[in-house]
Amino acid sequence: MVLQSASLPHKWLWPPSLIVFISSACIMVLELVAGRITAPYIGVSLYTWTSVIGVVLAGISLGSYLGGRIADRRASPRLLGVLFVLGGLASFAILAVDVLSAFSTIEALTRSTLPLAAALVALAIVLFFVPCTVLGTISPVVVKLAVHDLSRTGSTVGRIYAAGSVGSIVGTFATGYMLISWFGTHLIVWGVALVLITLGLLILLGRRWLWTLPALLLLAGGSLLASRQGWLDGPCTQETNYFCIIVKGEEHGGTPVLALYLDRLLHSYTSPQDPTRLVYEYERLYAGVTAYQAGRLGRLSALFIGGGGYTFPRYMEAVYPDSELDVIEIDPGVTQTAYDSLGLNEDTRIATYNEDARMFLAREPARSYDLILGDAFNDFSVPYHLTTREFNDRVRAWLADDGYYVVNIIDGPRGRFLRAYAHTLRQTFRHVYLVFSVDGWRRSSRSTLVLVAGDTPLDRAGLEDTSPLLARQLLSDPEVAEIMAEGEAVTLTDRYAPVDQLLAAVFLSQVTE
Repeated sequence: MVLQSASLPHKWLWPPSLIVFISSACIMVLELVAGRITAPYIGVSLYTWTSVIGVVLAGISLGSYLGGRIADRRASPRLLGVLFVLGGLASFAILAVDVLSAFSTIEALTRSTLPLAAALVALAIVLFFVPCTVLGTISPVVVKLAVHDLSRTGSTVGRIYAAGSVGSIVGTFATGYMLISWFGTHLIVWGVALVLITLGLLILLGRRWLWTLPALLLLAGGSLLASRQGWLDGPCTQETNYFCIIVKGEEHGGTPVLALYLDRLLHSYTSPQDPTRLVYEYERLYAGVTAYQAGRLGRLSALFIGGGGYTFPRYMEAVYPDSELDVIEIDPGVTQTAYDSLGLNEDTRIATYNEDARMFLAREPARSYDLILGDAFNDFSVPYHLTTREFNDRVRAWLADDGYYVVNIIDGPRGRFLRAYAHTLRQTFRHVYLVFSVDGWRRSSRSTLVLVAGDTPLDRAGLEDTSPLLARQLLSDPEVAEIMAEGEAVTLTDRYAPVDQLLAAVFLSQVTE
């Protein structure tokens, strides 16, 4: 079924299925891009994605209702063209996220007295509700124009909605697997807007489509100018399928360092010239555990879960030149950034595996490691499948009998995630140690905490010689027991791992800082 010429005064024959396919694909592209656009400002979490998806669905629902009302009164090809043009113009407004940031609107929303969920929903409404509402009006209008034979209403409507579903599928896979890594989010939004405006003009002008050429040339020229002026550039140094990667030059302790941001998270400080410089305290605690193991074992083998800025792998390469170092980093873009900007040499002895750590460790162990060091957790997006008892069992399978699993987490003074994670580690390892300053943890809304797990007990007295910092901040058994007794400690499993809920208070404190 096509839109007949009797319904289209301009005699431009447009299959209704194609029209709905395009509009549905554009909606899904905008929905997937939405979370990535907001990530550098409010992070990526269950709460942000819930807000984005909920607002997009609300926009589509309202658009479908309004579109049905409008279609009953004024359905026409001209109306359809106008809706596409309005949808394209509304899509441009999504790029106002940078403007909102410049005027501190995003900060005002997250610092408001609104509950966290309401603040995130409000931000999603400001950016995405209007374009999704406008695009949601298109399908009812197309159905109204397409149905001429009431005896075939079911098949006509079914075909149109099936085309819309296929468009959503294509938009989802194309965005997730190709578009974001190829073009970046801002250029994608610009492209979606141009597609919608172009299709709207073609529908409006019908067979007089040649009249659209000046407008298309103007749009193309504007796009080229915007690209050359950097107006389409987002805040990211590089966008990948996993992160918005940002590298900034900063000063720390009076000397310059490079800061690596993954989405909103400041992941690492790195000195390309001095690989032995460790800025974060948790890295210095890692260095203490490493020195302890080196004193016991001599030559070390280490596996890193998460590469980030490759700060600690480069440290071990410099301090322990005979060590064997492997890194599991899920994002090839992060690894390439370390080579391009953060001082990782092309001839490094550090071997990198660009895959998910869970998939890597699920294999039968090809070797054993003296140290497995985790650096993949933060308080905005915790990969919960790396927190579970089942994952810990796989870590233990790759760990030497006298090896240690060292991991850092972030939690606040309530310690809900800390207790759950420590309790879960105890299901796999005989000994689990907590390493941090209790006083500092109690005073801060969020702190980085280090846990050391293994089947061989630490020699607390021996730590004084190799790592005074580690010895000083290693909690005693009574201190650990007191923390564990302050609340319930659930076991995190593949079937039940409410990590986002356990960290909700920490997430809220961070977005409101």
